[in-house]
Amino acid sequence: MSHSETHLSGPSPIVTRRPILARLARIIGFRLALGLFTLWIISIVIFAAIEALPGDFARSSLGRSATPEQVAILEHQLGLDQPLATRYGAWIGGVVQGDFGLSLSSKPNRPRPVTAMIAPRLKNTLILATVAASIAVPLAIGLGVLCALWRGSLFDRTISALTLITISFPEFFLAYLLTYLVISKDIFLHSELAQLLPGWLSQATQTGLEAIPRFPILASVNERTGFWEHMWKISLPATVLGLVIIAHMMRMTRAVLISLLSSQWVEMARLKGLAPTRIVGRHALRNAWGPVATVVALNLAYLIAGVVMVEVVFVYPGIGQLMVDAVKQRDIPVVQACALIFAATYILFNLIADVIAILANPRQLHAR
Repeated sequence: MSHSETHLSGPSPIVTRRPILARLARIIGFRLALGLFTLWIISIVIFAAIEALPGDFARSSLGRSATPEQVAILEHQLGLDQPLATRYGAWIGGVVQGDFGLSLSSKPNRPRPVTAMIAPRLKNTLILATVAASIAVPLAIGLGVLCALWRGSLFDRTISALTLITISFPEFFLAYLLTYLVISKDIFLHSELAQLLPGWLSQATQTGLEAIPRFPILASVNERTGFWEHMWKISLPATVLGLVIIAHMMRMTRAVLISLLSSQWVEMARLKGLAPTRIVGRHALRNAWGPVATVVALNLAYLIAGVVMVEVVFVYPGIGQLMVDAVKQRDIPVVQACALIFAATYILFNLIADVIAILANPRQLHAR
């Protein structure tokens, strides 16, 4: 092949892709470095904030009858008498190596590593978050698609109103509300309020309440709990978490699809006789995946951070419940480790959201 033929044939795809892939790698690397820097700043804030908490662990663990000498000895054994910067350096150095230190609330003769305490709790939290996400994400996207197809209908207005209601309430309120519905339906059916309702409304209320299964209100699980029993016991916590994040994802899916369905190429597809479901399924959703996937990643980050309240309400043995218990006991290493894990998870999902946004909009790869 001559030189002119080579020139006319155009550049090689590999040659054109390499600069784009290199720029993508640089952007992701920069985002990753920024995330690590943010996590380091957060670690300083966590360490300083926990140190500023009121109370003295050494004195509270020894009791009021402890002498100052005994308190000083215990503080020396735990390293609490060292300067703040020295303790932070030792702690962050161990964290980099995967060592979060020893729990202060464990028995002195049998100190327990923080990692060993967190591992089973983190597993339980991930199971709960995975179940909630597997319910909320498909349901939110499906409802968003239906609301976009039936824009302005009674279904659209009803779902939009319900999602606004759920997103307006905090997690603990929804948790207590569902718990009340489960444990108090029999009390309500025999209450004076139920007797004052009209006949048809009383019958409808009774039918609806009796249809609610008797879910377990305490998610007490352990290592011996079977898989299906575990799923049954976390049904209420997973429902609460799903209701919290479903609204934002549904409304974003609806907004993106409505914007796409009003574009010119969709109008052309309609003029050609394509069915609305085919337009959405084969064309609109392909262009909507970027914004939808981004908001899904951001809501999953919020899901991990918002699990603390739900675990406390349902007494679920997850990492959120562990952190609350550690705060009560002033177990500083455990609180620091839990807070850092929550921060790292949130930063990770935000990084994933940034990468998805870049992949969905390749124009961000090109310098202006």
